[in-house]
This record gives sequence, structure tokens and C-alpha cells, in this order.
Amino acid sequence: MRKMGILAGAAGLAFAAVLAVSATAKADDAKLEQLKEQGFARLAIANEPPYTAVAADGKVSGAAPDVAREVFKRLGVDDVVASISEYGAMIPGLQAGRFDVVTAGLFMKPERCAAVAYSEPVLCDAEAMLVKKGNPKGFKSYEDVARDPSARIGAPGGGTEEKLALNAGVPRDRVIVVPDGQSGLKMVQDGRIDAYSLPVLSINDLVQKANDPNLEVIAPVEGAPVYCDGAAFNKKDTALRDAFDVELAKMKESGDFAKIIEPYGFSAAAAISTTREKQCAAQ
Repeated sequence: MRKMGILAGAAGLAFAAVLAVSATAKADDAKLEQLKEQGFARLAIANEPPYTAVAADGKVSGAAPDVAREVFKRLGVDDVVASISEYGAMIPGLQAGRFDVVTAGLFMKPERCAAVAYSEPVLCDAEAMLVKKGNPKGFKSYEDVARDPSARIGAPGGGTEEKLALNAGVPRDRVIVVPDGQSGLKMVQDGRIDAYSLPVLSINDLVQKANDPNLEVIAPVEGAPVYCDGAAFNKKDTALRDAFDVELAKMKESGDFAKIIEPYGFSAAAAISTTREKQCAAQ
């Protein structure tokens, strides 16, 4: 009788586990239906052209939101709306349900891959530094900044560049958190920081718009890896991520993906040549 009771208990636990998995799957599958019903997906962006941008009239653009808008349209979600967020606040906001997806050049890293459900790669880029003309301090790497006791470098709070600088040995008090690209450019121009670091395309966009002959771009930063981002979803929304991946793959195959991102300066071939698995393991 005792053995039968143990078996019955084990069967009950197994059945309960099946029910729990089934309930989770249904909740996961329901996310896309919820987005279809509300008519839009909520994006977290950084307003960092050419990755993301917000026009004066509030229209969201940039390579990452444009890809997301097209994928969601193919999934039956009519539009996207965006909220500007610091990089360090994006994943907590996603986990708290304030966003449906992050589309902001949030590069894949092991710790991020553990915290969110990334799509397959969308945008790939290397790192750059913005300095004064002639590169007076001779920076080629983040280690060069660390070795100069007077050097200060600006980077987005919670972003890849901030972490790369800190990991290279730049002290915390010499890594200056900068809220946006225009602020970083102005701080270099005014001499408040010696370098401002962002991905190559973002720095090039800033310099092109500034049209300041007294600035110079160091790219790529020596020793810094090439990163790819992906659309980042809540871990609970893997079915939505998988549906996103299906449409993204179709776009890559048809050439529609290249038509969206290449006018912004990104390489479709770079994104197609790698995978989420490789990116999450490599960094």
C-alpha cells in the first residue's frame, strides 16, 4: 500500500508538472494574440542613430525599429510604439513588462543572453572612439585610456562601451556616463572628456551631422570584439521570439532584410553569417 501511495504521489507530481508546462506554453502563445488585439508592440529604444531614432514628429525609425516594424506587421501586429531608455534600464524594464521587446543595438553578451530571449542577429558593428583631431592622446584601445591617468572616456550608461572600458582597467571615476550621442560629442568638443565611445556607425553618424573638422574617429577600437544585437524578448515570451525569428529568416532569405538595414550602413551579410548561439557564446 505504501508503494502504491508513493507511485500515486509521483504520478500526481508528474501530472502537475505537465499542467504547469502546458499553462506556461498557453500564456506564451497568447502574447502574440495580445499584441494583435492591441494593434502595436511596445519597443525600448535608445535614440542612437542609425540603430534607432525618433524624429521631431515622434516617428520612430532607425535600422532596428524598422526591422521590428516589418516583422511585427508580417505577424499581424499593425504598428510599433517606442520608449527611449538607457541601456542599463532596458532589460529590467523588459522583465517588468514595461516593454514587449528591446530593439536598440543591445549587443548579445552571455549575461544578457541569460536574462532575455534574443532573436537571431539583426545588426552587427564594431566599436569606435570619437576624439579631437589628431588623436592627441594617441588612443587605439580602451587599454590606452586606462594607462593614461588623466584620460576620461564617455560611454552610454549600462552599455557595451562602458563595460569594455571598465574591463580594460579604466577606473570608474574616469568612465563618464553620457546620456546621448549629442551630449557625448559636445563633451569631446569642450574637452570635458578625451574620448567618447559608441559603435562605429553611431559615431560616424554623429560626426557627419556635426560637420566639425576638429573631430576624428578611431575605428575599429583595437582589441574590441565585433558585436551583433537581436530583438530582445522577455524569457516568458519565447513563442513570440520564435515567431519573430521565422519571419526574420524569411526576410533575410528574400533580400527584404538587406533592403531595410543596408541604407543605414549595416551589413546584411554580417548578420546572416552568424547566429544567436555563436554570438552568445563568443563574447
